[in-house]
Amino acid sequence: MGRAWTCTGMRWSAAGPALVWDGGRSSALAWGKRVAFEVVEGGVRRCGGARGNPCAVRAAVSGRSTGARCEECARLDRAHSVAADTIADDPRPYHVYLAWFGPGMVKVGITALERGSARLLEQGAVCFSWLGHGPLMAARRTEELLRAALRVPDRIPYAEKRAVRAALPETADERAAEIRELYARAVVLDAWPDSLVREPCQVADHTEVFGLARADAPVGDVVELVPGGSVSGELVAAAGPDLHLSVAGRGVVVLDTRLMTGWELAPSRADRDEISVRVREFRKAREEQEGLF
Repeated sequence: MGRAWTCTGMRWSAAGPALVWDGGRSSALAWGKRVAFEVVEGGVRRCGGARGNPCAVRAAVSGRSTGARCEECARLDRAHSVAADTIADDPRPYHVYLAWFGPGMVKVGITALERGSARLLEQGAVCFSWLGHGPLMAARRTEELLRAALRVPDRIPYAEKRAVRAALPETADERAAEIRELYARAVVLDAWPDSLVREPCQVADHTEVFGLARADAPVGDVVELVPGGSVSGELVAAAGPDLHLSVAGRGVVVLDTRLMTGWELAPSRADRDEISVRVREFRKAREEQEGLF
């Protein structure tokens, strides 16, 4: 087995997605690239720390955790997050946006202006539009106003985003329709903060950026990684933290790269595509859901 590296997550930029490794090394990802690795035999998944600082006790964490942090590091990370609404003196301007993930699934959110659309790519937003920009607290008030008035959430569980991605409308106009409708309702509301500069509705579509238009619909997703387990497949699409890997004889399987963080990973020794860890089939999940109603 070759040298092992510890994954710290996936990042999006204008150049596309890339896996990031401990020490700052990154691996650019492109369609057709083979993603193949093994979890070091006998390894333990370790906490990734908080806010760029390592975990003081290098705590072991669950293989199914997408946060890959121990309880104390998760608390510290949350306490210093803009999303936690505990930071009021950030001088940077913020964007307010509407993001669409699939039919009936729209959220309102904010992101630092300097980050551009990176936050939307990280969330797996299929399309989005800016609503306006201004100081942090004005953006916060606008987010809360729209959440209540439009009855849209500010958070959507990632499993729900993934579930609808396999059946998206075919045209960009269809995908943009809900955002345009909500934008029209938003701009006529009173009580927008005076310091928030409104922006026109210009829907950006990430379907091509994510590669979703060309890839087959996924058949399932990886549940967790385990010591000695391996994953190998051709990258055909990526959205948010998800890699869509085409595995011969199996179809497209989704790997949430957040499950990779904290493990020591080495290049795969297999000469063919395979996934030796547990994969949850999407069809079974949908049938169980439908049985509740």
